[in-house]
Amino acid sequence: MEASSSGITNGKTKVFHPVAKDVNILFDELEAVNSPCKDDDSLLHPGNLTSTSDDASRLEAGGETMPERNKSNGLYFRDGKCRIDYILVYRKSNPQTEKREVFERNIRAEGLHMEKESSLINSDIIFVKLHAPWEVLGRYAEQMNVRMPFRRKIYYLPRRYKFMSSFIIHNKDTFFNNATRSRIVHHILQRIKYEEGKNKIGLNRLLTNGSYEAAFPLHEGGYRSKNSIRTHGAENHRHLLYECWASWGVWYKYQPLDLVRRYFGEKIGLYFAWLGWYTGMLFPAAFIGLFVFLYGVITLDHCQVSKEVCQATDIIMCPVCDKYCPFMRLSDSCVYAKVTHLFDNGATVFFAVFMAVWATVFLEFWKRRRAVIAYDWDLIDWEEEEEEIRPQFEAKYSKKERMNPISGKPEPYQAFADKCSRLVVSASGIFFMICVVIAAVFGIVIYRVVTVSTFAAFKWALIRNNSQVATTGTAVCINFCIIMLLNVLYEKVALLLTNLEQPRTESEWENSFTLKMFLFQFVNLNSSTFYIAFFLGRFTGHPGAYLRLINRWRLEECHPSGCLIDLCMQMGIIMVLKQTWNNFMELGYPLIQNWWTRRKVRQEHGPERKISFPQWEKDYNLQPMNAYGLFDEYLEMILQFGFTTIFVAAFPLAPLLALLNNIIEIRLDAYKFVTQWRRPLASRAKDIGIWYGILEGIGILSVITNAFVIAITSDFIPRLVYAYKYGPCAGQGEAGQKCMVGYVNASLSVFRISDFENRSEPESDGSEFSGTPLKYCRYRDYRDPPHSLVPYGYTLQFWHVLAARLAFIIVFEHLVFCIKHLISYLIPDLPKDLRDRMRREKYLIQEMMYEAELERLQKERKERKKNGKAHHNEWP
Repeated sequence: MEASSSGITNGKTKVFHPVAKDVNILFDELEAVNSPCKDDDSLLHPGNLTSTSDDASRLEAGGETMPERNKSNGLYFRDGKCRIDYILVYRKSNPQTEKREVFERNIRAEGLHMEKESSLINSDIIFVKLHAPWEVLGRYAEQMNVRMPFRRKIYYLPRRYKFMSSFIIHNKDTFFNNATRSRIVHHILQRIKYEEGKNKIGLNRLLTNGSYEAAFPLHEGGYRSKNSIRTHGAENHRHLLYECWASWGVWYKYQPLDLVRRYFGEKIGLYFAWLGWYTGMLFPAAFIGLFVFLYGVITLDHCQVSKEVCQATDIIMCPVCDKYCPFMRLSDSCVYAKVTHLFDNGATVFFAVFMAVWATVFLEFWKRRRAVIAYDWDLIDWEEEEEEIRPQFEAKYSKKERMNPISGKPEPYQAFADKCSRLVVSASGIFFMICVVIAAVFGIVIYRVVTVSTFAAFKWALIRNNSQVATTGTAVCINFCIIMLLNVLYEKVALLLTNLEQPRTESEWENSFTLKMFLFQFVNLNSSTFYIAFFLGRFTGHPGAYLRLINRWRLEECHPSGCLIDLCMQMGIIMVLKQTWNNFMELGYPLIQNWWTRRKVRQEHGPERKISFPQWEKDYNLQPMNAYGLFDEYLEMILQFGFTTIFVAAFPLAPLLALLNNIIEIRLDAYKFVTQWRRPLASRAKDIGIWYGILEGIGILSVITNAFVIAITSDFIPRLVYAYKYGPCAGQGEAGQKCMVGYVNASLSVFRISDFENRSEPESDGSEFSGTPLKYCRYRDYRDPPHSLVPYGYTLQFWHVLAARLAFIIVFEHLVFCIKHLISYLIPDLPKDLRDRMRREKYLIQEMMYEAELERLQKERKERKKNGKAHHNEWP
């Protein structure tokens, strides 16, 4: 049980700690934690749904009895006394009647109370209300090792004593909170038979075969109230969550994580704790990224490179495509050169190093934060019980069994050869789907090389003069549509491959499915970005000897101002569109679905029937939580984390966009959980699971990709080489803006127009620039002029730049990885104060058990003296 279950006694917070497997002890605040309990009910209305006997007497004095009040709120049985802990829903027309009857008969045999109710809007729908009495809750709480507070003087409790007799119980109705009650009932339902046979058990199977339509715990009432929470308090925990967490007006406040955990369970609480921590850590990253962008804005007028591009009216660039693309002045790229400087400036390398370190600090401090949360939520010593075997695994391998080394019972067994063959088939399916993504990227590449000529021959001057930007923009939008279409396919393929593997347990199934979906989504989302970052314009050849696809289409070149602008557009458009679409699907779709359901009810039964709906009817009309739990929520944030770190050197504003999105995302998810979804079953978890390993992998990948982006995609290394080796300051050890004079001219090579291939020769002869046909044009590369001994061969500067790029990649990666490992080593996983508290508690536990043993021996000694029996002078 969580610390809040016993409330606050004499102004001291009670904290529970394990002594043995099924035993917990209780410490006062001075001996344990000095932080106040955050889960108390002080903000609740005096007549809330977890009311005590004092509330009952107050209501009776006011003329209204508690049972009468409970009958009307839809959270109790007809008698108004038995609280509804779980709801099952089925249709009378469903043919699985016999299975349901056996299942419900066994439910009663377990001691659960049951009551049925027909739907008010559809008589074919039946609601089965379940209530767990005190005896059943106590019995199963012991089996499930639910944390509970013991009396202060009970130091050690042997299993042979009556288990529930020594608890601190102020009120049996409120001792177990609603989430714990629902979890216990769900635990019972998962182990009840519906047919004779060892494998014919569990609610999940009945939901799968359609015997029941739905199963869920109830919300604790409405989330709105006519009265202000400031003057009248909250009506229930759901109302309190809505006002203090899910309301848009509290977007700037911290999340009430303890209340979230109390209502939705530890697993969902940990997700929101991680999301809040990630969002908070984005503040410094967003600030530094914005600073890098603003630094580019401030230094724009002093940038020698952009100045030279804007003033280069006499430099004529070669066409960027065959036939239709015209010659152009380099000065026409002035705007793009200035925009490129905003993202590719002197602070870019610093920001890339900062983000690599930031990712490590984020993960290391999250481990510390998780440890504190696990301690506060009593999860330090919690371990998942032995998982049940998946029904599909049992059905497939029921004929072959072996002894389980833990339970000592026979269980289905999958042969090693069968497992390997299934993994090989699954890996082949993954490889095939990755090939599909590569094929889609190849299609986008063909689209880009074909349409750049089309846009160059367009009638509109705006598009014709900006053919490359138009090509990039439309290609990104088409790529986004392909991404969204392939996502639907990936989910079905991932399900097929995961089921083909036949994982043994649900956690194995979830981990396998998560890895496949993340891999598919990551490759799908980032493949085009990788192409633009590392391949666009790298293998095009040179004028007169262009490389072509299928010996037909000339590969796309970078803009005269560089390829970084294409990468920025790709990341910005994909990131904004993806986050906008996800937010709409997360909130807009449930809102539309729920609105449509309410509309149908009003049309069929009139608006007045809405008022009389009980809580189970209202919750049934809400949307169920996603079939994969928190998978979609985590996946969205992990992919965003990848965008924020992997190519951040090319797009410093990515952390800022992620921060703005996450501020909305937290309240949007909160609103969805509180108002639009049925209440999910509260479940426990110690951490975020396999997602942490994926985050670590992304952090490592980000170091490599940012090193390559700076070295290959940006012009940082060519400028550095020019400043120290070829510029006016060569050999002087300086690299200021004055040292960059002449850089643009030095980075461009000369091509003789008469050397063009027939299919590449432009329609225009360039006479519009000087009145006579052009003889030469320029292009971005380091090659010898046409009149040299080796025409168009690589110059020495090319090899210097290439060597500097490779050296930078090696130095950058080793430096950043050393910093990352040093930070990981210096930051302990547990905060010092938490470690001291845990050691203090361990010491107190040992001391109290010693005192208990001493007290037992003294008692035995007194009894022997009283009975007149001789004894030796033994200790004590």
